[in-house]
Amino acid sequence: MTPYQELQSRLAETGYLANDSTAMALHLAQVLGRPLLLEGPAGVGKTEIAKALARVLDTNLIRLQCYEGLDASHAIYEWNYQRQLLAIRADGTSEEQLFSEKYLLKRPLLQAISQETPAVLLLDEIDRADEEFEAYLLEILSDFQITIPELGTIQAKSRPHVILTANGTRDLSDALRRRCLYVYVDYPTQKEELAILSAHMPEIGATLAKQIVHVVQEMRRDDLEKKPGVAEMLDWAAALSGLGINDMTQNPEAVQATLVCLLKTATDRDAVPVEVLNRLLGKVA
Repeated sequence: MTPYQELQSRLAETGYLANDSTAMALHLAQVLGRPLLLEGPAGVGKTEIAKALARVLDTNLIRLQCYEGLDASHAIYEWNYQRQLLAIRADGTSEEQLFSEKYLLKRPLLQAISQETPAVLLLDEIDRADEEFEAYLLEILSDFQITIPELGTIQAKSRPHVILTANGTRDLSDALRRRCLYVYVDYPTQKEELAILSAHMPEIGATLAKQIVHVVQEMRRDDLEKKPGVAEMLDWAAALSGLGINDMTQNPEAVQATLVCLLKTATDRDAVPVEVLNRLLGKVA
């Protein structure tokens, strides 16, 4: 068994079924010490890859959820101003004492490089952050150090395993892409999705599992506003199983009501009436 296949097997033990390209990319990212950029549509399990890697490595997962307007104070560090004011009122603490690590609030990026054991640092939906924020990342991803004017440059105690995810909201800079290994994570194939469902819910019968995966795969081919992801597929499977449904063709009205797990807009709900659902079920071989 090759090293990447061993990693693939260990990921499977945690419940994440990685294909060959994803497992190889994760392996190379560790060997080369490079960040890994995972790009693809929402709901394909990009975030779960980071969680699974943290479980495999038995280390902390430190997550930074990116958004428009994200700045250094929320991503890297900020000073605990309330505690500083209390210290001044209590005993007249000097300025030098005020700007020490005692009053420093470590945010995800600083937390990640302060770990004694390498953590998994997840920069989730990096494409939602502003282009200016990428500049903050370049120093960290290149040298794994952070400069704090009052304290100087803080070197990483350990180099975190960095995973970035992007949904294609905007184009990422060439500078950021060059520093990363890259994998495009697409929706799973029918065979892969059946394996995912079986791994997470082995109690579901073969007939129902096949129907679930077929319907979800067909819905993704339709022009829906929000295509159902793997997480929604698993939620739907849990709902059907909880209702005691073993064959969707036996109770289409109840099945139609459970589509709240899959379809997340009014337009998408209207696009899949019970007649369409019956037609999709009729195509299950």
